[in-house]
Amino acid sequence: MPIATVNPATGETLKTYDALGAEEIERRLAAAEAAFRTHRTTTFAERALLMRRAADLLDEERQDIARVITTEMGKPVKQARAEAAKCAKAMRWYAERAEELLADEEPADVDVKDSGASRVIVRYRPLGPVLAVMPWNFPLWQVIRFAAPALMAGNVGLLKHASNVPQTALYLQDLFRRAGFPEGCFQTLLIGSGEVEKVLRDPRVKAATLTGSEPAGRSVASVAGDEIKKTVLELGGSDPYIVMPSADLDRAARIAVTARVQNTGQSCIAAKRFIVHADVFDAFAERFTAGMKALKVGDPMDEETEVGPLYSERGRADLEELVDDAVEAGATVLCGGERPDRPGWYYSPTVLADITPEMRIHREEAFGPVATLYRAADLDEAVAIANDSPFGLSSNVWTRNGTEVDRFVQDLEAGGVYVNGMTASHPAFPFGGAKRSGYGRELAEHGIREFCNITTVWHGA
Repeated sequence: MPIATVNPATGETLKTYDALGAEEIERRLAAAEAAFRTHRTTTFAERALLMRRAADLLDEERQDIARVITTEMGKPVKQARAEAAKCAKAMRWYAERAEELLADEEPADVDVKDSGASRVIVRYRPLGPVLAVMPWNFPLWQVIRFAAPALMAGNVGLLKHASNVPQTALYLQDLFRRAGFPEGCFQTLLIGSGEVEKVLRDPRVKAATLTGSEPAGRSVASVAGDEIKKTVLELGGSDPYIVMPSADLDRAARIAVTARVQNTGQSCIAAKRFIVHADVFDAFAERFTAGMKALKVGDPMDEETEVGPLYSERGRADLEELVDDAVEAGATVLCGGERPDRPGWYYSPTVLADITPEMRIHREEAFGPVATLYRAADLDEAVAIANDSPFGLSSNVWTRNGTEVDRFVQDLEAGGVYVNGMTASHPAFPFGGAKRSGYGRELAEHGIREFCNITTVWHGA
């Protein structure tokens, strides 16, 4: 895939970039190693000052970078501004808390003298340069939720961003430079996917984090495993959204629309499979379908647009194939199921019912504004349908019955259970999945500790 900005609202190629050559990649790896030797010795207060400056710059430039994001991958500009604001919030969150989160610990309620020690301390030390392979769908947020904790921990970052968001990738490098982070602390590598293995195998790179597809995750994890290097993977998701009879149906249906079409449905944590108890299925389906039909599809630069284009022509074709396969196998189209008659890579908000396990869309992630509806006879069947997926990123349950909540929390195979609300990431909450949605955690104290050497310091008596 060429490294280029291609406007998904028009299909027009606006700017192309040459990939870095071998000499420049080597220069940047050397710069990362040198920067780490110095950055790791700085204080948390020094790092926090720089991180806050970066957050301030991002806030000041929110409108401009939002327009770049929208131009590169089609996100409605209002949502792009919100993404930038969320990034600044996370940067400040880690600037304020990193020292506390990584403070030395002494084992509690343990008689360390039993080990022959007078004192035992657990210390969190940075690993070194970390390679981040990041996707296009949240081109700022996916990077910042890695970069903010990694830099605050004393690591340095090497970003291999998606090839269709090069301007956003270069902006991030420049943002940290202008904030005062020394050269080499955060660098963007404009390289193709074929160069990732070589960079990851370099002994100066100590770990990797990837957000993306299952095949990409498998590839990076395989190489890192061969090199015995730590990885964190956040891969696909096909999150269930379960609605039980006690739920507030109006609210559940209204939020369901947002949960499905945030970022034009191109979100790993977007609700995708709507599993509704038979007693309220028809009422929910009517409300939900009406909400999907009412969405404004249009120019992503328009402040009123709710659904923009898909990120690429290939992305739309993949989504169409899933819908067409389901319809041919007997799925009922309640709305949508077609391309709008307009330029760009748009697809109409779509609701499919009568889904069966034989359909590809039952097991594959639909990355776009397409929702599937399932009818569940009872709680047991709702749980069974929800877990009948190779993915386990997050989940949403709607019920006012405490016993049902306990059962869902106990039995749903996912990295998160959101009760009477939609899944959303937040700096204070650990984020990650189960099964083929990946492993490891981002955000909160869990995220900043992922790329630390957890060191036991034992003092003799």
